[in-house]
Amino acid sequence: MEQLTPTDSLAADPPGTDRSAPGTGYAAPGTGYAAPGTGYAWYALAVLVLVYALNFIDRQMLTILAADIKHDLKITDAQFGFLYGTAFGVFYAVFGIPLGKLADRWSRKRLLTLGLATWSTMTAMSGLAGNFAQLGLARIGVGVGEATAGPCGYSLLSDFFPPRRRATAIAIFSAGIYLGGGGALSLGTGLAHAWDHAFAPGTRPLGLAGWQAAFLGLGLPGLVMASWVGSLREPRRGRFEAAAMPPDMPAGKAWRAFLDDLAALAPPFTLWAAARRGPAALRSNVLSLVVVLLVAAGMTWLLGDPAQWFVLAIGIYAVVSWSQALRAEDAEAFAMIWRNRALVGVNVGYGLTCALAYAASAFGPLYAIETFHAPAAQVALIVGGGGAAGGALGVIAGGWLGDWLSGGVHHARRVLVIIGALVLAMVPDAVLMSTHSLTVYYAGVFPLWFLLSAALGSSSGTVVNIVPPRLRATAAAAFFLGATMLGLSMGPYAAGRISQATHSLWAGLVAVIAVVPFALIALGLAWRDLARKEAG
Repeated sequence: MEQLTPTDSLAADPPGTDRSAPGTGYAAPGTGYAAPGTGYAWYALAVLVLVYALNFIDRQMLTILAADIKHDLKITDAQFGFLYGTAFGVFYAVFGIPLGKLADRWSRKRLLTLGLATWSTMTAMSGLAGNFAQLGLARIGVGVGEATAGPCGYSLLSDFFPPRRRATAIAIFSAGIYLGGGGALSLGTGLAHAWDHAFAPGTRPLGLAGWQAAFLGLGLPGLVMASWVGSLREPRRGRFEAAAMPPDMPAGKAWRAFLDDLAALAPPFTLWAAARRGPAALRSNVLSLVVVLLVAAGMTWLLGDPAQWFVLAIGIYAVVSWSQALRAEDAEAFAMIWRNRALVGVNVGYGLTCALAYAASAFGPLYAIETFHAPAAQVALIVGGGGAAGGALGVIAGGWLGDWLSGGVHHARRVLVIIGALVLAMVPDAVLMSTHSLTVYYAGVFPLWFLLSAALGSSSGTVVNIVPPRLRATAAAAFFLGATMLGLSMGPYAAGRISQATHSLWAGLVAVIAVVPFALIALGLAWRDLARKEAG
C-alpha cells in the first residue's frame, strides 16, 4: 500500500473499507493517532532529516575545533579520542536501550522533542567548559539526549512508509548524519573565526574563546527546532503490518517502565534490579561487575587513560545487566535481539565498520591540517563538503540498492550490499593514507564516505525489516549499541592512543583498518543465516 488517505480527508472510503482493520493505515477511532498520507510522510521525513543533521552538527563540531580545544584545555590525542568517542558513545549507547524501549511504548514525537531539547542544551553547555572534566560531562549529556533520535526516527519512519519503501526512507533520514557532520565543520570554523576576529584576547565576553562561542551558537537553535518536532503527527504503530498492535501506554506508566529499564542497566541500581530476580541473578550480575572492573584496572595499568577504560567498563556492564534483565522479563525480545544471528552479525559487522569511520571522522580533518598544513577553513569546506555529499548520497544509494535487490523479502541481499560497500571502501582509504598530495587527499574524501555510508543505508534497512513492529525501536537501539560501543567508543580512542604512542596520526588511522576482516566475518555469518532462513 502506498497511497493512504489522511484521517481528515473528505474523500469517501472504498466500499467495504474497515478503518479499524490492522494494516489499513487508518487510525482507530478515539486513539488520537494520525494516518498521514504519502505527502505528509515525506514532509515528516524532511523534518526528521533536519533533526538528525542537527544531531550530528552538535556531535561532530568537536573535530574541526580540535586544535584549539587541545591547546586551551591541555589535552592529549587519547583524551580527545575519549571526548569525541567514549564519553559520548557509552552513554549514548546505554541510554539508547531504555529510551528505545520507551519509544516502543510512548509517543515517539514527544520523546524526540524532549531529547532534542536536552542535547541542544548540553551542546551549549559545552561552550562553558573550562577543563577536560567539564567538557567530558557535557559530552555525556549530549550523548544521553541524542540517544532518542535514532530509535524514535527509525520507528516513526517505519509507520510513515510501507515495507518496500522503508529502507530508502530510513537511508534518507540517515543522510542527515553526513549533512550535519559536514556542515558542522564549516559552521564550527566560521563561528569560531568570527568570534576571535571580533574580540581580541582579554576583551571577549565572559572570557569565551572562539570554539566555546561556536558551541553556544549552535546549541541554542535546537531549542527552537524542538517545538517544530512536537507539531508532527504521530502515526499509528504497525499501521502497515497485518498483526494488531497494542495501544501506547499512558505517560505515567511508560515512564515508570523506563525507570525500571534504566535501573536494570544503570549501576548501582542494577544490583537492586538483579536481586529482585533472585539470588542466582544477583550472583551473575555481581560477577559481571567484578570482571569488567578488573579488566578496566588491567587496561589502565597497561595503557593509562583511566577515564577511557572505566567509562567503557560502565557501558559494558550496563549492556550485560540489560541483557540479563531482558532475558528474564521479555524472552521474545531477548531472543530477537541476542539470539538472532543475522541481527547480531549485522550489529557487530557494522559496529566494527564504524570504528574505521569514526576514527576517520574524529581525526581526518586534523590529519589534513597537520600533514598538509592546510588552512582549517579550507579543510572544513572541502573535507566537510566532500564527506557530507558522499555520505548523504551513499547512505541513500545503499538503502535504495538494498530495497531494490531484496524486493522487500530477500533481506540477505541487503547484507551483500554492506559487504560490498565495505570492501570497496578500502580503495579510497588506502589512497588517502598513502598520498603525499593534498589535492589527491581531498579527492579521496567523497568516495570513502560514499561507500562507508552505503553500508549504513543497507544495515539499517536490514535491522528494521527482520524484527516485529513492537521491537523496532528496541532493535534500533541495539543496532546503535554496536555502532557506539564497538565503533564510537573504540575507534577514535584507538587511533588517538596509537598516534600518541607513535607520534604519528597516520599510524593511528592506518592501524584501525585491522578491524575490517573481523567486520567481514560477522557480516558473512549474518548473510548465511538470512539466506538459509529465506531459502527454507
